[in-house]
Amino acid sequence: MPAAGCLHVVAAAVTAADGRVLIAQRPPGKHLAGGWEFPGGKLEAGESRTDGLARELREELGIVIREPRPLMRIRHGYPYGDVLIDMWVVTRYGGEPQGLDGQALRWLTQDELETAELLPADRPLVRALRLPERLVDTRGDGYEVVDLPATSAAYRAAVLENPIRGDKLRGFRCRDADEAAIAVGKGADFLVLIPEATREAESTREALERLCASVSIPVFARGMSLEAAWAAGATGVNTSDQ
Repeated sequence: MPAAGCLHVVAAAVTAADGRVLIAQRPPGKHLAGGWEFPGGKLEAGESRTDGLARELREELGIVIREPRPLMRIRHGYPYGDVLIDMWVVTRYGGEPQGLDGQALRWLTQDELETAELLPADRPLVRALRLPERLVDTRGDGYEVVDLPATSAAYRAAVLENPIRGDKLRGFRCRDADEAAIAVGKGADFLVLIPEATREAESTREALERLCASVSIPVFARGMSLEAAWAAGATGVNTSDQ
């Protein structure tokens, strides 16, 4: 849950079959009018995140969503206050998106999203969209997963002196919230919570839920199903052998 006074927003990357993602322009009369953002809106009191997301996209775009998956949560401070964005990915939906609030809509490729004039709170979400829901290898087309170095010297050798190429995202394996905090401080693009973190399935789920709620980068789980990981708020699962 967001801190008191923090506006909780649910938003989605509505994705077409060809991979393009929908963004919407805030209409005149609204705060930050003219800015581009991922569609969504304020979560109402007592409303679940998925119910709120479904309502917002139905009211704003006229679509009925099915099986959204969580991507990440991110906090951003505006002059008027803090915002917690609860970001989801929607690939299955009924209807054709329309700007029912009078807002302009654009379908952009991943590369076009990188240069789009998105609102400051939405910009960090773009790179995370390149991550798949299943990390099947330690190195993929757009990412790599590494162990969290135990010392500063090891970190310099393993990370600073071994930069990843291009636009790849680097994820760190971590065992608990303390290691996760270190990884975030070292510039991790995402985290992988490894099974050694806990001994029992129930405590693993609880640890994952706490971690997903406490960091503003994607989190992947090991040792559980994709559906269970999504239910805990994770972006996906890591199924590689390492």
